[in-house]
Parts: sequence; structure tokens; C-alpha cells
Amino acid sequence: PWDMHPLPEPAEHAAGVERVLKRLARGDGDDGPAKIVLARSLRLSGPGPVDVGQLLNNLAWRDPAACTFALDLPAASPAPRTLVGASPELLVAKRGGRVVSNPLAGSAPRSADPSKDQLSAVELLGSAKDRHEHAVVVEAVTEALRPYCRALQVPEPELAKTATLWHLSTRITGELIDPGTPSPVLAAALHPTPAVCGSPADAARAAIAEIEPFDRGFYTGAVGYTDARGDGEWIVSIRCADVAGDTLDLFAGGGIVGDSEPEAELAETSAKLRTLLLALGVNQPLTAPPR
Repeated sequence: PWDMHPLPEPAEHAAGVERVLKRLARGDGDDGPAKIVLARSLRLSGPGPVDVGQLLNNLAWRDPAACTFALDLPAASPAPRTLVGASPELLVAKRGGRVVSNPLAGSAPRSADPSKDQLSAVELLGSAKDRHEHAVVVEAVTEALRPYCRALQVPEPELAKTATLWHLSTRITGELIDPGTPSPVLAAALHPTPAVCGSPADAARAAIAEIEPFDRGFYTGAVGYTDARGDGEWIVSIRCADVAGDTLDLFAGGGIVGDSEPEAELAETSAKLRTLLLALGVNQPLTAPPR
């Protein structure tokens, strides 16, 4: 059995979304936020040390298209500490003179019923709210890459799926002005995207610091590699858990824009938490949203 401790409680997260919506409505002039990503944390404590290898295998089996990762973290105790996840979001990949970024923003929970699942996908693709949320991210990624690229291709958004969610996805490709630009330089120019922070970044970051009651740590960071030529690949560290001994800290966030709804945001973050919960074999429902 697992002990589950949400931070904040679901009702408090919904109240936090309300606070964000009021801030977005207020505007605060030209520098006010247009989008803010608000996250939740869930601490799980089990009867014994977590089998990180098995958890990693389960994540890879459930989401074969995701980038599954595990890396050691600095530990305050003798127990090893590991960041484990299965991220669907490519921050940037660079090969020679070519660069690719695949931002995801705008999400809908999947259903075990094929008809309902297909309807959820169609509604997401046609959702004005989600397409606006997605467009904010795509524009920011495009503008961050533009100084490094002689040409950029930005197609219309498409649907992408994980085991638990549908996403709006845009695969942005470009030709670098200098093929020797190292991938970490590109990753640093892109991070944090509005998909994990908001827009503008400074205003969104200030709101997150005020409203979120926990430290994100390595959640929404970047995990990747680079070789001696500067080629490499970096993904956003979402759908992840910070594992230490018999304890896991899970995280999930959602992008909030002017017409977001607190109950829908709560459902979206619950669906995102299920990526790790199902890999752990935890299938109990999270607390229902407030009425």
C-alpha cells in the first residue's frame, strides 16, 4: 500500500488556478502574463525502497514513444536519489546544421472507451482555448530559435498521444546559420518554454513562485546529452518523479490562459500524474475535483 500526500490538496490547486485566472484577467499592463503554468506535487511513501529499474521498464513499456530516463541526483541521505521519467516533449535536437524542437501544449485526458477517446482528441484539436495555449508556446520557441537559424519551418499543430493524454504538438525544424552551434546553447536559449513556465517568462515565474506551495526541483528542467561536435538531444523533464529510498515526489502542471477552467485543469494534472502512478501499479483514483 502507498501513502499519498498531495501538495497542494486538489481543492487548493483549483483555488490556485482561480488566483491565476484573476491575475490574467487583471492584465498588469504590457508586461503582465498571458499564460501561467501551475503545477501540483504528489508524495508517495511505500513499504520499502522503490525498484527504480522496474519503474523505468514499466514506463518504457507503457509509453514506448516517450523519452524514458533515469539519472542520479545529489542525495542528502545514504539512500540513492534518482530522477525517473518518460517525457513526451522534445526541447531541442541538433544534428549538424539541422535543429528540431517539438513543443507540446494543450492537453486532454484519454479514455479507455475508443469512441470517447476519439471524441476527446477531436475536441482538443478544435478547442480555441487549447489552440491559443499551444500558439503561445510555438511562437516563443520559434522566436528563441530564429537568431540561430537561416530558415524555420513551423507547420500547423497535430495530435500526439501518450498512454494517458492527448496533446497538441508542433514539430518545428530549422537550418542553423552556424552548424557548429552546440546543442546546450540551443537548449539554454529555449528553456524555460511557455509550456512549463508561461509567457512572458519573468511575469509567469513570479506568479508561480507566489502561488505554488513547493519547490519544483528538477521537474520542468532539461535532460539530455551532447557529443564532442555539439550534436545532441534535450527533452523537458516532465512526467517524472524524484525517487529517494521508499519515497517518490511526482509532479504535474497545466498551462492556464484566460478561458481555462479550474476543474478541467485539475483533471488534466490528475491525468498527467497517472503516467507515474500506473507505472508504479497504483490505479486508485485521485481525489475528485471540488463541486
